[in-house]
Amino acid sequence: MNSRTIANGILRALGIIVAIALVLYFLYQIRSVIVYVLIAAVISLIGRPIVLFLRKRLKFKNIIAVISTMLFLIGIFVGIISLLIPLLVEQGQNLSLLDIDQLKTNIEELYRASISYLELNHIDAEKAIKESKILSSLDYSIIPNFLNNIASGLGSFGIGLMSVLFIAFFFLKDSNLFQQGVLTFVPNDKESRTKRSFTKISDLLSRYFVGLFFQILILFVIYTIGLLIIGIKNAVVIAFLCALINLIPYLGPLIGGVLMLLLVMTNNLSDSLNDVILPNIIYTVIIIVIAQLIDNFFSQPFIFSKSVKSHPLEIFLIIIIAGILFGVVGMIVAIPCYTAIKVILKEFLSENMVVKKLTQGL
Repeated sequence: MNSRTIANGILRALGIIVAIALVLYFLYQIRSVIVYVLIAAVISLIGRPIVLFLRKRLKFKNIIAVISTMLFLIGIFVGIISLLIPLLVEQGQNLSLLDIDQLKTNIEELYRASISYLELNHIDAEKAIKESKILSSLDYSIIPNFLNNIASGLGSFGIGLMSVLFIAFFFLKDSNLFQQGVLTFVPNDKESRTKRSFTKISDLLSRYFVGLFFQILILFVIYTIGLLIIGIKNAVVIAFLCALINLIPYLGPLIGGVLMLLLVMTNNLSDSLNDVILPNIIYTVIIIVIAQLIDNFFSQPFIFSKSVKSHPLEIFLIIIIAGILFGVVGMIVAIPCYTAIKVILKEFLSENMVVKKLTQGL
């Protein structure tokens, strides 16, 4: 091996590294577009069973089935928003009925107690506040900046929503569109395996998302019945919102439970603490515990075993690892990504011993 061969090898390696870096930079720059495509792909997977039902059972033409499915999904989204707005308005009205004078008295008592504690411990409160530089660190431009962020956020949300709907429509209209885009970068001898992988992944993920729908439905029914029994206003809306938050693995039940308790409390702010609010909180905790026991020991194992064909312990470990590496977003996308990886590994590395054991159920 002469020096020219070594130099060419080094230059080739540097070229590959630079090309990879440029591709990664390009993907980073268009990350919002990638997110739109992925969300649209998820929507198309959710809508795929509906389109197939309309085409095969009701004999709809493909374009009519796709339009009907999109209108149905948009209707669900608008319905969710229309349910949440009255809830927010009513909670705002409940908070407006608070006894401001009593609240002011409580705050003053808390302030006096804090000052007394500091004086007993020989701490000069005024000096401590000055030394902490809390007041000097306040940014008085925070309100205009906050309003500007809201305006830009709404604009970005509108653009993102229209982009996702547009892409999802064509994914549903031509179910092979995403597949054809990927096959452009696949060698000819790998096309058949890639197509089989896409078909298997689409089937499994469609079943998974339908399973999640039934999981939310079960929680929604339990929450609604429980809240109606104890006489909570807007029980249906609160139940739906908390059931929907449950989609976030492990953190979702905690967030949903805390949110339900807060909404139950604000529903009865004008009532007696001991006679109404405290018993309602206890009953709500019991409802949450019952719902989560049913979800953890019946709904989730059934969905995971039947839809993505993975063991619950396997899923638990994957979600925890994804959460550590990528946060909440990683936990949400962990199961679909893991399922896709398993299918691809089985199709392309089926002879590997580890892959064989890992994909036995597929």
